[in-house]
Order: sequence, then structure tokens, then C-alpha cells
Amino acid sequence: MAITASQVKELREITGLGMMECKQALTETDGDIDAAIEVLRKKAGAKVEKKASRTAAEGAIGITVSGDRKSAAMVEVNSETDFVAKGDEFMSFAQAVAETIVVGCPTDISALQEMQLVGSSDSVAKSLEAMVVKLGEKMTVRRYKNLKTDGHIGSYVHGRKIGVLVELEGGDDVLAKDIAMHIAALSPAYVNKDDVPAEVVDKEKEIFSAQAKESGKADEIIEKMVVGRVNKFLNEICLLGQPFVKEPDLTIEKLLKGAGASVESFIRYEVGEGIEKAEDDFAAEVMAQVKGG
Repeated sequence: MAITASQVKELREITGLGMMECKQALTETDGDIDAAIEVLRKKAGAKVEKKASRTAAEGAIGITVSGDRKSAAMVEVNSETDFVAKGDEFMSFAQAVAETIVVGCPTDISALQEMQLVGSSDSVAKSLEAMVVKLGEKMTVRRYKNLKTDGHIGSYVHGRKIGVLVELEGGDDVLAKDIAMHIAALSPAYVNKDDVPAEVVDKEKEIFSAQAKESGKADEIIEKMVVGRVNKFLNEICLLGQPFVKEPDLTIEKLLKGAGASVESFIRYEVGEGIEKAEDDFAAEVMAQVKGG
């Protein structure tokens, strides 16, 4: 029978193994998911188990920037526990995946999985599978971004869990890193006010107007209050309006202007953002593992 992409996806999510391995197992078992899991367990070892109910929300950010600072890549690789994520092997894998992205420029995650991992004779998928078997946790390459520019790229990784790439025109490497560090710390949503969608601004105006009317002040005063609050809101969520984290009396806009530079774009990743984590009893989990041998 023909094996569908959705079947392969389901089996990959359950086992944490590679696409080709999952497809082959499904082919061997005529699409029977449970039977395919058993095939994979026999082939990959006892540590491959049903993992669909387990959440890979820990992990690490890998970043690579080319020597000329014209191209870069950032990737988030996830594991189930922070203990595994901070290990040298996991960290090295995340970094190697980032290097693979810069070299190979994949079009999507599936294409990346099939690329040969930098520094290895195996593909990204095979290398990830080997770590799953060795360390016994569900692991995924969750997302990545490529960045190319005619200017130059700054980067910063904070504590392995927050990564930033920033594209600058003008300035220097010191400024680029300072801006990347600032973005990591204050997490702006946009570069400038013009980037903020109209519906976001309208929603805030609606909220601020309702709040201001409670004051009982005249309409013209309420209008000024709303304008002031909206401007404050925009400065808080836009990079250029934020006070520079190293020198709060100076906005990022003024910092850049003084250096004759501009920020064209930025990307900020934080490990696990958007993933719902299960609230597990860690002590009970450890005891269960101990009893399980």
C-alpha cells in the first residue's frame, strides 16, 4: 500500500526517528503504526519508545555567521530535559546544524534533515536519530532561519537558550553585537513603528480609550491621553524606541544615528517559546526511571 506523508509524520513524532527510517518501517508493515514502532525498536534499540505524549521543550540555539558576516543561520534544537540539552554532544550537534544550514541553504526542515551534517558522514536526520538512541530522549530540529545581507550581521547567544541575529547597514561589529544583546534582553517585536500592523495599534487605542474614559475628563484631554499611551506602547515594542540596555538614557534610534547605522531586520529565538510544557512531577519521574532500571 502507498505510505502517506501524514503517516510518516505521525510515526516520526511518536518515535523521534528519521523520515526515511519511518517510511521504510511503515512500508514493511503495510502502514501499521504499532507494528512499525516495533520494527524501529528492534532496529534502533530498546531506547526507542512511544514518545508522542512527551514534550521536547528544552534545548539549545545554534548560530553560525560566515567570516565576512554576510550570511548566517540560527537553529533551535529541542530535547525533553535541560540536562541533555546542556551536554556537549547536544550543543555540538546544534552548532553543526547551524553550519550545515549556512553551507547548504536548505529550503525547509525536510530538506535540512536529508543534508549531510557538517563534520559528519551522516545526514542531519541520521545524526539526530543516533542521539535519540544514545540519550533516550525525544529530540527535534524545530525551526531555523537563514539571513543574508549586503551589510553585515551581528549575533548573540545568551545562556544557550536565547539567540539573536541582526542585520545592520553601517556601524561596526561591536555595535552589531551590542544591538543583538539588547534584542536578546528586551525582546522587541518590531524594528520601528511603521512595521507594527494597523490592527495591533487600533486594538491598543480601543483599550486605552476605554481606560481614559473612566477618568471622566473632557474628550480633547482623553484624546491626548490616548495618543500619549499609544506612543509609549509603540516605543516599548519597537527596537528603535527602546532605551539602550547598556545606556538607558539613550534610545536605540539615537545610538544608531550617532553611528551612522540602521537595523534592516532581526531574528530572535527563545528555546521552547510557543510549546506547551507538561507540568510533571520531576521527583516522581526520576523515581520511575530508577525503578525501570
